[in-house]
Amino acid sequence: MERLILNKMNAWKTAKYRKPLILNGVRQVGKTWVLKEFGRRQYSSVAYFNFEESEEYRQFFETTKDVNRILQNLIMASGQNIKPHETLIIFDEIQECNKALNTLKYFCENAPEYHVACAGSLLGVALSKPASFPVGKVDFIDALPMTFTEFLIANGDGNLAEYISRAGTLEPVPEAFFNPLYEKLKMYFVTGGMPEAVRAWAEDRDVEMVQKALSNIIGDYERDFAKHAEKKDYPKLSLIWKSIPSQLSRENKKFIYKAVKEGARAREYEDALQWLCDTALVSKIYRSTAPGLPISAYDDLTAFKLYLVDVGLLRRLSLLSTEAFKEGNRLFTEFKGALSENYILQALTGQIEAPPRYWATDSPRYEVDFVIQRNNDIIPVEVKSEGNILSTSLKKYGEKYGDKVKLRVRFSMQNLKLDGDVLNIPLFMADCADQLIGLAIAGRA
Repeated sequence: MERLILNKMNAWKTAKYRKPLILNGVRQVGKTWVLKEFGRRQYSSVAYFNFEESEEYRQFFETTKDVNRILQNLIMASGQNIKPHETLIIFDEIQECNKALNTLKYFCENAPEYHVACAGSLLGVALSKPASFPVGKVDFIDALPMTFTEFLIANGDGNLAEYISRAGTLEPVPEAFFNPLYEKLKMYFVTGGMPEAVRAWAEDRDVEMVQKALSNIIGDYERDFAKHAEKKDYPKLSLIWKSIPSQLSRENKKFIYKAVKEGARAREYEDALQWLCDTALVSKIYRSTAPGLPISAYDDLTAFKLYLVDVGLLRRLSLLSTEAFKEGNRLFTEFKGALSENYILQALTGQIEAPPRYWATDSPRYEVDFVIQRNNDIIPVEVKSEGNILSTSLKKYGEKYGDKVKLRVRFSMQNLKLDGDVLNIPLFMADCADQLIGLAIAGRA
């Protein structure tokens, strides 16, 4: 399967001031495969060290910070040759060896000729602990679930993927592309972007294998709760995690602690919730009070929504049957369009730097699903899964903030169109949203 993150890693390799790399990402998002495939394509050899499988490698970092000495020990222990500039050194599951994590500083300062790339599950949690970390001495790249574009490539639909990636105008999508993309997107909602689930469909066309793959991943995450979190937080983690589908099934998707457990209060659950956020298994989307810069300055920290890292995992955790795939657009509209919102959030996360927010008023009730900061513009984003694309909240937002709103964006199953200051983007073109928004803003200038 082709992963577009490899392009970012190529840029890392050729960067003038390259530092050791940490590949961030949740468990089973494909970090190890990406590192090994990158090494296979771009280097003459790969030296791979897994600190979870081979605990003996940890001892080489315990007594010294001398990079050359450490490398000599690794070479002798593994039998792998390591050459400057020619070998990619991979430290996998690096969270299991904090001393190795700290040693990245010395690779950066004293041995920049060696190319080092690391990966580790739950690295966000490991880095949040009060331990020594090479601040400013490493580069980061986020490994996200496979995008819809990557799903198309894996599925043998490279022509459709190329059409999306080359969208250079705001002209309507021809039916020859529109209808197949619509059908493929429904299948992406079934599989999501976790590589194992995508492979089960792309190679075997086996929905049961997809279901099993997603169930296994969810099971692994839940076992991680017990293994890595504080004992006092484990029951709370499990309750929050399992409550997310029901939280998103309401018209008002604001996270409510009482929906986790009767009588639950924020102060009792906030540590467990933060742990989930640190692992990147969930995204915490704050309510924005106004379209100002920077977007974070207008956060209402008391109101937020939670989404999962992957739309396929959300579907499986919700126990939504794959049979919905056959029933028109039901998969998009099920439990108030939460799958569509989760999908759009995934797509936007890979394109914009600041995490999206949402906007809402209580009386009367209006809610815009997302608000994004693109360069110095604050742009409201509505997600419509049903045939009715009337956007009363999006209209209200435009009326309320007037000239501050350069463009409003609506994702729906309608065709690509710029109508005044409203840009309608088909759901299946979410991966090129930033490009299309740029074209719309330029066209209105």
